[in-house]
Amino acid sequence: MSVPRGLRWITLATAGVLLAGCAAPSPPDHAGSPPELATLVVQAQVAPRAQTWDGVVEAVQQVTITAQTNARVTALPYDVGDKVGKGAVLARFSAVEQQSARDSAQAQVASAQAAYRDAQASFERIATVYGQGYVSTAQMDQQRAARDAAKAALQAAQAQAQAAGQQLDYTVLRAPFAGVLTQRYVHVGQAVQSGPPSPQPLLQLQALDALRVTVQVPQGAAAVIRRDPVAEVAIGGQRLAAGRVEVLPYADPLTHSVTVRVALPADLGGLYPGVTAKVTFAGGEATRLLVPLTSVVERGELVAVYVVGADAVTLRQVRLGQREGGQVEVLAGLGAGERVASDPAAAMNWLVKRHAAGASGHG
Repeated sequence: MSVPRGLRWITLATAGVLLAGCAAPSPPDHAGSPPELATLVVQAQVAPRAQTWDGVVEAVQQVTITAQTNARVTALPYDVGDKVGKGAVLARFSAVEQQSARDSAQAQVASAQAAYRDAQASFERIATVYGQGYVSTAQMDQQRAARDAAKAALQAAQAQAQAAGQQLDYTVLRAPFAGVLTQRYVHVGQAVQSGPPSPQPLLQLQALDALRVTVQVPQGAAAVIRRDPVAEVAIGGQRLAAGRVEVLPYADPLTHSVTVRVALPADLGGLYPGVTAKVTFAGGEATRLLVPLTSVVERGELVAVYVVGADAVTLRQVRLGQREGGQVEVLAGLGAGERVASDPAAAMNWLVKRHAAGASGHG
């Protein structure tokens, strides 16, 4: 690999001044035996090609609970950030109108039931004498119609009572599943409306037992991920093998990015929706130059390695790529076949001694 233009070369003398604090640089003496340093030969290696994108953790199961009845908030037992169990009471509302409506509906049901019982009894009496020929067919049909009308009225009253009871049930809001409250849109004393044009949002609840990471990737990257849906998630100082990788079959019309959902292992403690994560997707293999992280020198903006030649050591700036485990990819600054010092501290000491010897000889 050729060294691209623009990368700085730090010579032996310059390295001595930079890392050893010498007062003035002096040209190094290149004559002598090869440096006695532990080195490794930089070689091109076939390694997995991967791309890393930023993502956000979200709950697989989440819901925004809306108002289903017109009422006023009387109690909010939980606040944002509280964990709740399934069936826990999240809010209570005033129920005067709903209770009155249910009582009225139940009274109508009782009245309709009495009317139906009377109509049924009359029909049975008429049916008995009709068989004996004492009443006409018209009278029998009339009584049957009266009974059927009373039955229909009873069914309508029962339906109205059920609807009124449901409205009363809506005055106590319960959690549909266990999770954590992430938003609260109302306060105690506030009036809420069930619509129109749309129901008023009250609370947002997210489950913590199933989480995933949502990532936005370019169209080209989405095609690669579809072919090889393997990912690793870095979050909270740990790296996790992702579960199911799902690439949605559409792109955002504005950003032209594609949403990828990466399932996380279950029961991850201390992980909550909204935190960021880095997701690395596999993408086949590529030939790359990899060196151990321990051989890289990082001092502020300087990122370099000690290149060991036949009789000299040079601190050379490099440009690094992705870090994988204990190795890092070298994008520019090194070529295949060059030797790199395994121990940067030992290489620096060798440089300091050679610089001191060169300065003494010139003095």
